[in-house]
Amino acid sequence: MTYQSTATELFSARMPARGQVNSTTPFLTARNSFAQLGQLLARAGTAMMNASRGAARVERVHALQAKTDAELKTMGIQREDIIHHVFKDCYYV
Repeated sequence: MTYQSTATELFSARMPARGQVNSTTPFLTARNSFAQLGQLLARAGTAMMNASRGAARVERVHALQAKTDAELKTMGIQREDIIHHVFKDCYYV
């Protein structure tokens, strides 16, 4: 006599019904983990881009402050307006 197993005996892990989530299902938790990792990396990348933009602006301010008043005058910038000139696209006054 041969033993015939049913599908439920072969696959002991129950798959969730459509629209339901079972946290013990490995592929669903892996997908969620990868999505969270992707979001974390995206946020880290955005923070690094913002930091580099800010650093570049600060370097631009230092470069302009190192210039003489005559050089600034040829550029059409007054010394007291250097900060406003560098950051003018960030805010409206």
